[in-house]
Amino acid sequence: MSLPHDSARGHVTGESEFIDDRPALRNELFADVFYSTRAHARISQLDFTEVLKTPGVVAVFTGHDFAHNLWGAIFKDQPLLAIGEVNHAGEGIALIVAESREIAQRAKQNVKIEYTDLEAILSIDAARKAQSYIIPARKIERGDVDQALSAAPIRLEGTIKIQGHDHFYLESQASLAYPLEDGQIEVHSSSQHPTETQHVVAHALGLPDKDVVCVVKRMGGGFGGKESQAAPFAAMAALAAHKLRRPVRLCLTKDDDMIMTGKRNPFENEYTVGFDHEGRILALDVRLFSDAGAYADLSTSIMERAMLHSDNAYFIPHMRVVGQVCRTHNHSHTAFRGFGGPKGVATVEKVIEEIAHVLQKDPLDVRRLNLYSEEAGRDVTHYGQKVENNTLGRLLSELETSAHYRQRRTEIKEWNSSRKEGLRGISLTPVKFGISFTTRFLNQGNAYVIIHTDGTLQISTGATEMGQGVNARIAELVTSELGLSRQSARVMPTRTDKNANTSPTAASSGTDLNGAAALLAVRKIKKRLSELALRLFEISPEKWASKTAGLGSEREIDLRAPDLNENDPNAGADWVSGTATFFDICFEAGEAFHQSNPRRRITFEALVLEAYLNRISLSDYAFYKIPGIEFNKLTGEGNAFLYFTQGAACTEVTLDPDTGDVKVLRTDILMDLGRPVNEALDLGQISGAYVQGLGWCTTENLVYDQQGLLLSHAPSTYKIPNVQDTPRVFNIGLLKNYENYANVRGTKAVGEPPLLLAVSAWTAINDALRHLPQYRATYPRIRIPATAENILRAITPERFEPWE
Repeated sequence: MSLPHDSARGHVTGESEFIDDRPALRNELFADVFYSTRAHARISQLDFTEVLKTPGVVAVFTGHDFAHNLWGAIFKDQPLLAIGEVNHAGEGIALIVAESREIAQRAKQNVKIEYTDLEAILSIDAARKAQSYIIPARKIERGDVDQALSAAPIRLEGTIKIQGHDHFYLESQASLAYPLEDGQIEVHSSSQHPTETQHVVAHALGLPDKDVVCVVKRMGGGFGGKESQAAPFAAMAALAAHKLRRPVRLCLTKDDDMIMTGKRNPFENEYTVGFDHEGRILALDVRLFSDAGAYADLSTSIMERAMLHSDNAYFIPHMRVVGQVCRTHNHSHTAFRGFGGPKGVATVEKVIEEIAHVLQKDPLDVRRLNLYSEEAGRDVTHYGQKVENNTLGRLLSELETSAHYRQRRTEIKEWNSSRKEGLRGISLTPVKFGISFTTRFLNQGNAYVIIHTDGTLQISTGATEMGQGVNARIAELVTSELGLSRQSARVMPTRTDKNANTSPTAASSGTDLNGAAALLAVRKIKKRLSELALRLFEISPEKWASKTAGLGSEREIDLRAPDLNENDPNAGADWVSGTATFFDICFEAGEAFHQSNPRRRITFEALVLEAYLNRISLSDYAFYKIPGIEFNKLTGEGNAFLYFTQGAACTEVTLDPDTGDVKVLRTDILMDLGRPVNEALDLGQISGAYVQGLGWCTTENLVYDQQGLLLSHAPSTYKIPNVQDTPRVFNIGLLKNYENYANVRGTKAVGEPPLLLAVSAWTAINDALRHLPQYRATYPRIRIPATAENILRAITPERFEPWE
């Protein structure tokens, strides 16, 4: 039986501590950010006189107060606080510091500012016309696309528009900075990337990294929105703390957080596809255009992942993907669960749907025809990586049967033909999601494991807990290796002075990287304990150090075997149990015993005490790097990922023709997660990711004014899914697959891939619409999200003509 989330009780009782739950110190100050309301403008006047007159206001800081005012996750192109010119609405201009949060919030209303508006680019179309780009276009290509397209029996062209998507984490951006002795700073941040936060703070203040420590206990959600964009807010809090020598707390309101921070990048994609009369894709030419916003942030890497996932689950012999990242005057968009993957997958799934529509075939049959398979070399991606451990065929076959797809397809056709209340649609879509960072140097992790003399453990890694359960998974990996219960271990808050130079908890690789490192670290200790146990079993217990160490009457036991030095977490481990054995000593149920003579045993706590008394180290550090990541970004070729997580979803929807409202009647999901570390947590991740994806595909509509200022910045105007939006019937299953030898204990990552399965809801909406007379010849053209308004426009376009 799977154990619960390690913080489950604390979350339910309200005892879990987040940044803003930390008790305020007696001399603590509170900060708030004054930001722009213009998309692109020169600041012609900026006056803080009235602000500084406000009782309780302590200081105002601007970009001039930083030692270095530029930061960036890839390119340092973004000011921490704008100086002289603003490039998007919501861009920070000044930091107001006061004795209370309320005083700071009121005082920023007294800032006197005047702008001179400049020409603003607020759309991808406008950026393309102005040739406003972050970097030159990138290309990944295989085969002769132009020739294959010209020779194809059937060709079609199309576009897809995908809007942005807010993270809507429950805990907004939050930082708390403490000035320490000798100019040091300790920053507690709601951050997915403590190392980057540490480095941005140090650079901004002109300090060496050694003088800044970043601490992350947990986040109230992240979803990618705190991978890079937590760092500048930490730098603002740290600036005030460093200058004033007092603790400073900066916690954004939900409204300000949504206005200031970036979203999932909007994309507008174009494609030309050539295919035969059976529906087999012969060639595909895809042009991806993304809106980065005003600054680069992570948008170039996001585009790369979109390009790498534009095949999704399908072998396409001749394929070209060109990606262009556009610079606009919107807030800088950033990482979001799935990174660029959802945009590439949504595009090729629309291609599949259109092919089926042209040929009057079931889209599932077209999907199955084009799936990656071992047949005739159809198992290599357009960037040259072989699809190993491919379960796509099994997933679609098993889900088609368990979801009764064919039967329901017939019933839906009859339902729509009889003009009963509401239109219904169904769609079954797969996902193949690459696991690893595509930037090779990020695929590293480290861990430090301590065993105390009472037999309990403390584990420190670079992973950050944001509710996904990475701490619980790492604890289970470590404790099961020693035959202990998970309650024997505590995963400590992430600190950059314990685990340095870490990668962000992102790309679904938190457990893969940090769990592998923790397992390697505990195995070093386990090997020493195993040799000690073997030696203890050779001598009388009366001569053990626990009986003699205080007297010094017996020699210490000196270990002879060299320390373990291994990078493979599966090396030497039994594949079934996942645990390694040294010197024939087994660890089970809190005891260590000899494999050939189980009567020779010792409790784990007693063995640990003997190790301490024999001066044998009970702590160790390990480093892990993912092998085999050899993707050449210049040529667009190579192994970009360690492995692929795969899955499929079948979704049925009904549309209200009078309101455009969507109800998800049923969703069936089947995922290949290898051998889960904790099945219950994985099921939670699948359901949560899918529902979040539903919001992206159906309800979550970002609305801006003419200056690019976000208007839908609260749950009253930005509709995240509620219980009424979830599937009425929701079935989730896991495929049995114990053959993912590439990853620690055969597990597969779960954080991001299920979100992409929500595309099945969007294609199901289109499936319902295509039963209408106006879509018999042409496929519906409805963007993501397919909101009620967009659906109503598609059902009865004539009703909207007066307002067009």
